[in-house]
Amino acid sequence: FDRSRIIITETRDDVTNYDKPSEAIRKKKNSSLVVGMRKIKENAAHAFISAGNTGAILAASMLIAGRMKGIVRPALAPIVPSLNGPVMIIDAGMNTRIKPISYLQFAVMGTEYMRVRYGMENPRVGLLNIGSEENKGNEIHRQAYEILINSQVNFIGNIEGKDVPEGNADIVVCDGFVGNAMLKVMEGTGKYFFNHLGNIYSRSIWGRISYLLVKHELKKIKKQVDPEEIGGTPILGVNGIVFKCHGNSRAKAIKNTILNACSVKYQSIMEQVKNSFVHMKTNVQT
Repeated sequence: FDRSRIIITETRDDVTNYDKPSEAIRKKKNSSLVVGMRKIKENAAHAFISAGNTGAILAASMLIAGRMKGIVRPALAPIVPSLNGPVMIIDAGMNTRIKPISYLQFAVMGTEYMRVRYGMENPRVGLLNIGSEENKGNEIHRQAYEILINSQVNFIGNIEGKDVPEGNADIVVCDGFVGNAMLKVMEGTGKYFFNHLGNIYSRSIWGRISYLLVKHELKKIKKQVDPEEIGGTPILGVNGIVFKCHGNSRAKAIKNTILNACSVKYQSIMEQVKNSFVHMKTNVQT
């Protein structure tokens, strides 16, 4: 690649995982996090990507880049694989407690993102719950259900955890506590599956021979579920393109996140997400 296209900005402060998010932003103004987020606010950069302190990144997104007009709560929106194509889980860790209106705002942002990024004409939105019946869940879920079913998004009703890997919805709306737990379970299940297969195939000569017959297909499956291949998670609802990578991300994950951020920029996705709130009545008081 052309190294002349890379500009390095030196910073002195270091935001660690032990720093409190708000204090880190206030006291460590010469950190790469604060300097980078200011570049987003000042339109000096098109995207910000980090594998650092999650809480600090989220706080900086809110306090420096700022929320999109009308958004109550921005959200982490990872894309996960399913039997029926890519699925967005929103929120996946930014807000552990939300009001019913936020479920609709998540659905609106997710709908526009999936429509433009993945060419889905009318993405299906499901409310993650403990059952598919409309009266399931707590009062917040029941209120969210009523708001979603009377909205302009393609709401298909309540869905359960098993519906996510099956791809029975294109966008899964939930609070950040549930979404993060769901995401971690899926990651752990994938690791278990491939480790277990490895143990089975390595037990005997016949197992190793069998592995050679399916090796190519297994590698294709592993590539589809590998977080390194998928890349980082976009934060929707803030002004600008912000991606959060896993703390142990390697070079491949960072590269794929950069490519994802470029696609979001070239497709003007964040502008279209922002414009979607002009056409959809999401600021319902509840």
